[in-house]
Amino acid sequence: MTFLSILCALLIEQMKPLRADNPIYAEIKRLALRMEIWFNAGDSTHGRMGWFLMMAMLMVPTALIYWVLKHYNWFLAAFAWNVLIVYLTLGFRHYSHYFTSIQLALNAGDDATARALLAEWTRQDTVGMEASEIARLAVEKSLITTHRNVFGVFFWFLMPLGPACAVMYRVAEHLARAWNEPEHMRNEAFGQFAARAFYWIDWIPVRLTAVAFAVVGNFEDAIYAWRNFAHRWADEAIGIILSAGGGAMGVRLGTPAENAAKLLPADAATVDLGDEEPDMLPGEEPSVRALQSTVGLVWRALLLWMMLLLLLSGAVWLGATP
Repeated sequence: MTFLSILCALLIEQMKPLRADNPIYAEIKRLALRMEIWFNAGDSTHGRMGWFLMMAMLMVPTALIYWVLKHYNWFLAAFAWNVLIVYLTLGFRHYSHYFTSIQLALNAGDDATARALLAEWTRQDTVGMEASEIARLAVEKSLITTHRNVFGVFFWFLMPLGPACAVMYRVAEHLARAWNEPEHMRNEAFGQFAARAFYWIDWIPVRLTAVAFAVVGNFEDAIYAWRNFAHRWADEAIGIILSAGGGAMGVRLGTPAENAAKLLPADAATVDLGDEEPDMLPGEEPSVRALQSTVGLVWRALLLWMMLLLLLSGAVWLGATP
């Protein structure tokens, strides 16, 4: 049922993508804002209380409905519930229109449109950016978004509580951002628990995503970049995804403003540093071609996940067959 649920949800999303500003997401965002207003008294303990309460409000009904449907052997209804939850928690095509539009604009030489689209997508200043920088940021945003909206959801949906765990992952990811990234929440103690909780919730998924990128790409460079450069990002999870993803594609990724790896010119000579830490990521400077490479890498990683899930589902089915 797990494999078919994910497959059906993916097919439905390809035909009818769920917009990122849909009413369900909007209501969850409003609930997170209410929790912040009700509980934020400047202490991390209050943030912990708000986090657990919001998780209970969303996870318990999701798990209870699934349990009731399975308990009464309403397998078709339970399957439909699984598909619905996966469809709502997946975000494979939430922002794909930005990526595609940026790629088309850069291919047409329309850097101004590409900059405007990137600014709208990433919410950052893109004035004066060159095509290579636009491509790099688009690739980085795409890899991170794909992990958090697809592969992380896959992992948690495989857990015993299934739909409820998928909800937990997406809500935890939103709370980690909503209670820490806005200007008025930075350096606030209230969001510390949400950030730490998502770090541990995402600890295994982020590494599985990096391994998937390495397997379907340039394995040696992906592992090399992951091992030697991931820690140079301020956010460890982002460092793992971007270093492994960039290495797998043969593209240097990294934002210096985020304490990323030092990027040397494409024609810089490789220096044998022996036991010293290397200064140069493997690969070339990002270009428009990197956007197409990203699409290929993501789809290959998705197919790898689906094949492994199919094998796992088959093994479970065979084990349950008398």
